[in-house]
Amino acid sequence: MKIHRYRTPAEVPTASMADIAFLLIIFFMLTAVYSSTRGLEFAFPKDDPNQRNVQPQEAIHVKITGDGQYLVDRTPMTIQQMAGYVDQKMKQAPDKPVIVHALPDVPYYSMIDVFDVMRQLKVKNVSVPTQSEIERWRFFGYLE
Repeated sequence: MKIHRYRTPAEVPTASMADIAFLLIIFFMLTAVYSSTRGLEFAFPKDDPNQRNVQPQEAIHVKITGDGQYLVDRTPMTIQQMAGYVDQKMKQAPDKPVIVHALPDVPYYSMIDVFDVMRQLKVKNVSVPTQSEIERWRFFGYLE
């Protein structure tokens, strides 16, 4: 005859774990209130009447349209004319930034032609703005 032994089922007591989790949530909610940053303390510089005014550096805007036309500072140019124009501007101010704004339907070879010209002229400060930057510039009136 077989004797049946009573086995207790293996289970993890979860009631106490729920209590501990609840207490931890309450603890972190209360301590988060005290650890919030109230702000930075700093003083603005005083106005100096002898301060020199520095003029902002004007960038060269190169816009490439969908039909492959180049607008440099809102003037239509060929790639050769653009090279001469940018070279002349770079001789005046070598650190002048060049911003290349290409419309979404621009062929890749048009962008590559512009980057080749900038590389040949050894322009160091070339940037391609994101769509959000372009919208911001339009909002403030920097682009048409």
